[in-house]
Amino acid sequence: MTSAEAHSPGSKQRVRTLWISDVHLGTRGCQADKLTAFLKEYECDHLYLVGDIIDGWRLRKSMYWPQAHTNVVRRVLTMSKRGTRVTYVTGNHDEFLRRYASLELGNIHLVDEAEHQTLDGRRLLVIHGDQFDVITRCHRWLAFLGDHAYEFSLTLNRWLNHWRARYGYGYWSLSSYLKHKVKKAVNFISDFEDAVAHECVKRDYQGVVCGHIHHAEIRQVNGITYHNCGDWVESCTALIEHLDGRIELYSWVDPLTSVVPATSVAAAAA
Repeated sequence: MTSAEAHSPGSKQRVRTLWISDVHLGTRGCQADKLTAFLKEYECDHLYLVGDIIDGWRLRKSMYWPQAHTNVVRRVLTMSKRGTRVTYVTGNHDEFLRRYASLELGNIHLVDEAEHQTLDGRRLLVIHGDQFDVITRCHRWLAFLGDHAYEFSLTLNRWLNHWRARYGYGYWSLSSYLKHKVKKAVNFISDFEDAVAHECVKRDYQGVVCGHIHHAEIRQVNGITYHNCGDWVESCTALIEHLDGRIELYSWVDPLTSVVPATSVAAAAA
């Protein structure tokens, strides 16, 4: 992995492809303002929304939809109107859309999974990833329980960081800490990555782009280039394919309202 170059705020960049996932519109944790600002920084040929863009689970329980969430939808529609091909890949939190798979609305396409071909001809499976989560697939009550636990951790995290900020400390993510320190969480992420890579090998894909586990990463897993978009609840990350085929993982950084890269992988690295 190599470091990529940051760009100055306000200088719109032309790229080949953008991937974002796990936005969770309809929840208080969604960083909608940051996502809208991020999307305004780019012109792209193809935008993939890789699942859990709208949180149907949360909206069924209580209605929360501020103007900032509408602005995200408007930005995506504007990009589509200006020629960007938008592919919405459904996830488990927006599974209510799966009944409409293969629907086309102008330049917006709704699918359960997609195939993306990189500039150098590699075939990537684009899928949310809940299909490879045993808990989500086989134990739905545990998935709902886990969703409540995650929401509680985000609420706790907001209060914790409120007081950290008052005492001059930076942002700290409780859920990210638990993902990296709790053995079962680490094993879950590893098992998930292995399962996705196995599916790609079986179907003759050279790589995968997914989301679901809110853990942004680009790395090799069993000979497959594994890309995870992360989320727009905490990490605020996205995947970008540049015009030369490089695929990079970007993360949003405050307070400069700029986007700087976290890691990158050349498309020819696989």
